[in-house]
Amino acid sequence: MYRSQRIESLDLPELQPYRTMRRQAEHRQQGLFVAEGEKVVRRLLGSPFNVVSVLLPEKSLQELDPLLQARSEEVQVFLAEKALMETLTGFSMYQGMLAVGRVPPLPALANVVARSRPPRLLAAVDSLSNAENLGAMVRNCAAFDAQALIVGETCTSPFLRRAVRGSMGTIFQLPIVETASLVQSLRDLQGRGIRCIAAHPHVAGRTLCQANLTGDCCLVFGSEGYGISPAVLAACDEAVAIPMPPTVDSLNVGSAAAVFLYEANRQRGRM
Repeated sequence: MYRSQRIESLDLPELQPYRTMRRQAEHRQQGLFVAEGEKVVRRLLGSPFNVVSVLLPEKSLQELDPLLQARSEEVQVFLAEKALMETLTGFSMYQGMLAVGRVPPLPALANVVARSRPPRLLAAVDSLSNAENLGAMVRNCAAFDAQALIVGETCTSPFLRRAVRGSMGTIFQLPIVETASLVQSLRDLQGRGIRCIAAHPHVAGRTLCQANLTGDCCLVFGSEGYGISPAVLAACDEAVAIPMPPTVDSLNVGSAAAVFLYEANRQRGRM
């Protein structure tokens, strides 16, 4: 259910999350996130995530009416002219929809493992500070049936606006584990019989096609600039590289994740 209100300015207190959406760290501290774009907003409205409000042009309300009517909580819908909404973003909004949701309590790693079916396929990220790349990681994990993404303590939040947008709303369907120690989380996984495999471009020896990804495993990825930190790399069972010519030293982390996850699915007969 929802209640709608036409607005001609952005001064209402309830619109504060939209006015401050560039202060993403502040939103994270408040347990809020901003969804941007029609597809992302639709996926939020169709998810179990709590929705606080939606901001959109009046002409778009009829399209979202079934999703809004199906919500169990009362969603505040603000109707505004496109030009007013564009003062928030500073650029032309082709899709012209925004929404504010609440970050839910995130699952514990042990619970994610207990609920997942073998052979388990998990992913983890270390030192990833670019929100768009983290969003791409989430999207690739959802696309290739990873059962969860473990976000290390040195990573940015996957609920920042640009990360949510980069995930195209798939963050609403993928279990996310935020850990205070990625090294300890990897050790916990190993204690449960799950091998931790580092995606590391500078490896002499085993390449991706030579690695056995058919059993329970967690694929670990690092940042583009520095890769996986030495402590996290040392905590992995093995390091594996994507074979590339010597003129190319690495791939974007989202691209590397897609290659690794595809290969895991191929070996398991899913592709």
